[in-house]
Amino acid sequence: MQLTFDPAVEAFRAEFIEFLDTHLPDAAVASAERSSSSAHVPEWARQWQRLMFDNGWLHPGYPPEFGGRNATVVEQYVYFEELSRRRVYQTFNPQGVGIIAASLIHFGTTEQQERWAIPILRAERTAALGMSEPGAGSDLASLRTRAVLDNDHFVVNGQKVWTSGAHDADVLFTLVRTDQNAPKHQGISVLLIPTDLAGVTRRPFASACGQDDIDFNEVFFSDVRVPVGNLVGELNGGWQVANGSLGHERTLLWLSYADRLQEFIEDWRPASDVDRDAYATLVMDDWALRLMGSAELTRAARGADDPSRMSVLKLMGSEAIQAAADAAFNGSGSAGLIDPAQTGSFSPYHLESYTSSWFTRYLRSFGATIAGGTSEIQRNIIAQRALGLPRG
Repeated sequence: MQLTFDPAVEAFRAEFIEFLDTHLPDAAVASAERSSSSAHVPEWARQWQRLMFDNGWLHPGYPPEFGGRNATVVEQYVYFEELSRRRVYQTFNPQGVGIIAASLIHFGTTEQQERWAIPILRAERTAALGMSEPGAGSDLASLRTRAVLDNDHFVVNGQKVWTSGAHDADVLFTLVRTDQNAPKHQGISVLLIPTDLAGVTRRPFASACGQDDIDFNEVFFSDVRVPVGNLVGELNGGWQVANGSLGHERTLLWLSYADRLQEFIEDWRPASDVDRDAYATLVMDDWALRLMGSAELTRAARGADDPSRMSVLKLMGSEAIQAAADAAFNGSGSAGLIDPAQTGSFSPYHLESYTSSWFTRYLRSFGATIAGGTSEIQRNIIAQRALGLPRG
């Protein structure tokens, strides 16, 4: 399946390809200094991110002053398509660039944009999302971290968990409860909390992928004093900011799933008839996801995108990844435990490549059905908004 685009989009693609061919960092340099978390950006990657920012290629959909060129959604599609073909990360701080900076562009003040958004986009600072809590994961509105206004500061107390990259981040984009008496969706605000403030404690912990996979954190706030100028959006208007933040994450999320399926297709060599059957299913899932995603891309280009349709793509893509990783791991035998970095089948520009044995990919695949909204949440959205079913 091959999408075709008008001459202007193909000219956009050609310009980006020329930029990549001319400026992509040396692979040996990238291999020597690897990223260790989603908020750890090696020096070579910081320089590369700044170069993309300065040339309008960091996030083409952003305005020029924020490292973009006001690209259309179709132009953004071909941009990510070209990065995927080379297995190149857009940034090693994806939440900072793709969610937090986007939120500050849309909801932040000019001072917040200059102090936080632009430095994050230029890789001078890194950021992490402080959303989930021990009792508030998918049900984000149940969060309990409190922020009490005290003159010109908020005093923050509480805990976050699963905060990716917090131990390497300079600032946390944090959802807090600022009105205990308001309905739970209406009493939430967003604060930018620098991680060097007194009372902020970050405790990184290993994932199921092994002791070397350190990205998740517990974060504790103990009487942390945060200036009122760090409030993003309106007081008690954090739910709208949060929805906007996750909206930035979901717009072309289906494409990242399709790209991962394509990587599986390229990397897996099925040996048995059973494995070849599973491999065929993987190929069909990839084609189906791209076909459905392309239809949504066309709707989005006309301004007629539908969030419930995006939920269908998110659900399909994330569960296809999990099924494919399961089949590939089980079909690879003991070879599935070997890190491809030891065999040369990896990209130095891609964080996932460093620990991407089939066993690790299988473990990581469960995150696909959680991040960006769990499969259960997506099914509820589809049932209620797409199918018109009543709440159970």
